[in-house]
Amino acid sequence: MRADNTIARNIAAISATLPEGVTLIAVSKYHPAESIKEAYDAGQRDFGESKAQDLRVKQQLLPQDIKWHFIGHLQSNKIKYIAPFIHLIHSIDSYKLLQEVNRYGEKCGRIIPCLLQIHIAQEETKFGFTPQECFEMLAQGEWKTLGNIEIKGLMCMASNTNDRDAVEKEFAAVKELFDNIKREFFAEEESFDTLSAGMSDDYKIAVEHGSTHVRIGSSIFNCCE
Repeated sequence: MRADNTIARNIAAISATLPEGVTLIAVSKYHPAESIKEAYDAGQRDFGESKAQDLRVKQQLLPQDIKWHFIGHLQSNKIKYIAPFIHLIHSIDSYKLLQEVNRYGEKCGRIIPCLLQIHIAQEETKFGFTPQECFEMLAQGEWKTLGNIEIKGLMCMASNTNDRDAVEKEFAAVKELFDNIKREFFAEEESFDTLSAGMSDDYKIAVEHGSTHVRIGSSIFNCCE
């Protein structure tokens, strides 16, 4: 047992830096259910996981009012594990994947909220649509026939660099893309309101550039393992 609840103190400290209306997602991947429960007991309700099977196990073990966010690369054959309960999928990186999520949403009898992942980072290993690919996919309009998904916004990861100017430019570019897509395709849709950007090292920059959801793991959990 710890002498004090470090997880709770970390959540409180990070929450104090966030403007009203910005959602803190505690990235709980790699961390056990016990640590997640500590965060839950401190009032945290939004958690992010990146492996569908791990997420299903944790969802069964932990309180049912947790809002689970899928933030990793999602394989089509793993959608079935999370479709019945997932609060938001952040990582839609192809139209084919969007179709598959829609198919499982139909099977479950629910509309699954999704974000389109935008590839802005310099690293080749990161997934996502380029800004042009995303805009072209939406312009084609086929997504409008998918009745069991709801596109709520965009997600991105900035380059892993200490160059603040480079990170700022990437977040600013995604915010501009978000605004353009909102104006062009979702002007009448109040539900298109989510920009998921920023992690432990860069979330303050992301918030300055319009992020509504920040995904923070190491600053909450790592010191407590």
